[in-house]
Amino acid sequence: MQHQTKRINSFICGISMILAPLFFALSTFLWIDGQYGVSGGTLVAVGTVFWIVALTGVYDLLKHKTPVFATIGWLIAVAGCVSGANFGFAGAYNDIFDISHQHYLEQLAAHQVAANVLLFWSGPLFPLSLLVLGAVLIRTRTVPFWTGLLISIAGIAFPISRIPRIEWIAHACDLLLFIPFCFLGLKFISGAALETEKPA
Repeated sequence: MQHQTKRINSFICGISMILAPLFFALSTFLWIDGQYGVSGGTLVAVGTVFWIVALTGVYDLLKHKTPVFATIGWLIAVAGCVSGANFGFAGAYNDIFDISHQHYLEQLAAHQVAANVLLFWSGPLFPLSLLVLGAVLIRTRTVPFWTGLLISIAGIAFPISRIPRIEWIAHACDLLLFIPFCFLGLKFISGAALETEKPA
């Protein structure tokens, strides 16, 4: 029964590892003048749910090798995902209620603490967590070198594409995220990742 539960959890994590970067990739194709809009914002918000599940699976691979990092790093990553969902909601609501980007920024300026906690301070946590996660995966030899490297590079490329909203960099970043997480997702779906989770 315990093994069957682990297989089900592994399968769900694997599916999430494929859907999370896929939803993010689709959202950038729906940008409207650099803004997410209703459809793009919805994809980001839903995608972050899968990111939380996906990253939980990846951090679980490290719980025996680096237990402190696996716990603290996962918490930081989840905080970054929540912030990402907030950006998605903001993009959707701005479009739904016809709020201009300038007016949106002006209103946020009137509530700086809330804006920073919900968006601007917490926003960098997602790419930062990817950067560090990739490096730790490489150092602990938990995944193939190229997998951890692409995750770290994606962590660097993510803010470079999202802050100025440069579409071609965003698409490149989305691809950098999709390839390694799709690879890991297939490992989790097949159950092969369960062997990696065992303590050395």
